[in-house]
Amino acid sequence: MALIKFGGGVVQMSGSIAGNTFARNRYGNYCRARTKPVNPQTARQTSIRSGMAFLTSRWGQTLTAVQRTAWNLYASSVTMTNRLGETINLTGFNHYIRSNMIRKQLAYTIIDDGPVLFEIPAGDPVFSIAGSEATQEVTVSYDDTMDWATETGSYLVVYAGQPQNAQRNFFDGPWKVMGGIAGVDAAPPASPATQACPFVITELQREWCYARIMRLDGRLSAPFRNNIFIGA
Repeated sequence: MALIKFGGGVVQMSGSIAGNTFARNRYGNYCRARTKPVNPQTARQTSIRSGMAFLTSRWGQTLTAVQRTAWNLYASSVTMTNRLGETINLTGFNHYIRSNMIRKQLAYTIIDDGPVLFEIPAGDPVFSIAGSEATQEVTVSYDDTMDWATETGSYLVVYAGQPQNAQRNFFDGPWKVMGGIAGVDAAPPASPATQACPFVITELQREWCYARIMRLDGRLSAPFRNNIFIGA
């Protein structure tokens, strides 16, 4: 779905219409030909669709009216930013899916009770990565004094992007989850942590990663990113 902003004509557009995809980078708005996956039935795509179906059914048939009301209250109290930079409010259903889809993918406990703290978790300002061709691993550095790190049931979930040529300056997928770093009440996980990269990485390639913080109460942060050149 494309988002369009009207002013004296069309001021900004984001998304796809027919065969065109509209987006914006630091140089301004641009349009490119829309590309479609060659195989829409990969294992990952099938898993995502299955997870969405599971959570949609759970929202309607398993959650109580009280639980759905709690998610709706959270949604109406928390503002988000869309692709046009506008402030919006999602629905309670949107937040339930947003918060639990990652948990479903990683086989973590599904959170049915809506959050009672009405704010999105802050991102990690020191998040950074390093990668090695020799080990095929990504080293993730983060602030291990943040609240999630001392809360069992919270996670820092890290995604790796498909490696790119060194001259590439922008990247927005495809991504694959590397895994979650678990918070622990008594002993927070020490930074840095090492995770196996889901893509083959080669020295001097450019690698993007992003992470999200998932709190025990179901709140999910906005993504925060870092990119580096792969080492030997």
